[in-house]
Amino acid sequence: MSKALFAQRRDGRVAALQYLYAWSINSPASLPDDLRVFFENMEQPRDHYAFGEELIHGVIANVVDIDARIKGLAHNWEFERIAKIDLAILRLAMFEMIHRKDIPPVVSINEAIDLSKQFSNSDSKRFINGILDRLKDQLGRDARKAE
Repeated sequence: MSKALFAQRRDGRVAALQYLYAWSINSPASLPDDLRVFFENMEQPRDHYAFGEELIHGVIANVVDIDARIKGLAHNWEFERIAKIDLAILRLAMFEMIHRKDIPPVVSINEAIDLSKQFSNSDSKRFINGILDRLKDQLGRDARKAE
């Protein structure tokens, strides 16, 4: 993957994380209108964040299944107690791991840990890594390869 594409995907993940965090606190009446306003306020044109927008739509469309998986993998942890930012990171990474076969699961895990270092507290990376590592073991595919 080229450096430019890697940077664009990183920007997309950051935008998706920011949107999903806000969405988890205050779900909009109109997703298309809310996304339009969100992307109008970003530094780059909307198409720069196309990957992130795909992730946003994917997470929202699959949030019930993703949240059920989080509840099953977060041993001894109440779902309601998970910090909203950590929940957004988990949802994003789990969507990638489950639905984006073009991305190796370890890449999604590493990106999630990087996001947690940037946007959450120092304890979050262990919590996030533990849950995503358990999911990785359940996927039944090579964690280091895209399909």
